Amino acid sequence: MTDEQAVGLAPMFKALGDPVRLRLMSMIASTTEICVCDLTDAFDLSGPTISHHLRVLREAGLVDSERRATWVYYSAKPEALRQLSGLLEITTPA
Repeated sequence: MTDEQAVGLAPMFKALGDPVRLRLMSMIASTTEICVCDLTDAFDLSGPTISHHLRVLREAGLVDSERRATWVYYSAKPEALRQLSGLLEITTPA
């Protein structure tokens, strides 16, 4: 891994270092898109707290968001998922 790659990936892993954000990311990545209303209902946390965690994921480059009328819909960024999974892929020597 190059220094540039490490600098690019560090914010993603930092964002995923919180259990709530890790669960949110798992829920978002498991579907094409998900409404913030469904994410909020899945946690025993306030709407503003969930919004804060989603903003951290968005700023780290892990998710995209799109406002539709009253609700915001979230989707995982495919390139971010590829970068994370590529780094975590374990290869064993032959």
